[in-house]
Amino acid sequence: GMIRNLAAGQTGMTSNAFLVAGERSVLVDVGSGFDITSTVREHVDDIDAVVLTHTHHDHVGNLAEVREAFGVDVWGYNTDEECVDHELADGDQVTLGDHEYEVIHTPGHKTDHVCLYSAASGVLFVGDLVFANGGFGRTDLAEGNRQVLVESIERLLDRTDAVDQFHAGHGPSVTDDPRQDIELALQAAQMGH
Repeated sequence: GMIRNLAAGQTGMTSNAFLVAGERSVLVDVGSGFDITSTVREHVDDIDAVVLTHTHHDHVGNLAEVREAFGVDVWGYNTDEECVDHELADGDQVTLGDHEYEVIHTPGHKTDHVCLYSAASGVLFVGDLVFANGGFGRTDLAEGNRQVLVESIERLLDRTDAVDQFHAGHGPSVTDDPRQDIELALQAAQMGH
């Protein structure tokens, strides 16, 4: 299935929000402060689930309207978070579009942060762990920890080999040698520590 960033072109404080269309159409994060519902409906009639990389407001602000419009449940790492219905534990599998993704718990930016990796399609959702060109998630907020973030980036590299593209919570996706950007992010995060 196609992967589209529904927050493309938004200028407000929002995360990216990825529609993964296919057998099970899923939103990975929902963004904040824009009409995501009509944007979804430009591409698909319905969605089957929402999966969250983490629960910072810019990633979940549109959840209430998404739930209301589509009647979907929300999957995330920590069901103690008010907006999360179902747990995705480290090592779990979740279907996005037409592929199975492995859940990789990657705290450091926020404790409930996960990345999602499909070895079959080579697609990796990295949330706010790393960004294009070697950026990495901020660790100065509550639950942030630079050393934990470094360990999470190392774990991500250990558990993902054939990455063809990654989609981050902010900024552009990377389709050209994405592992290099992750390795650059690791070096930058280690240096700043």
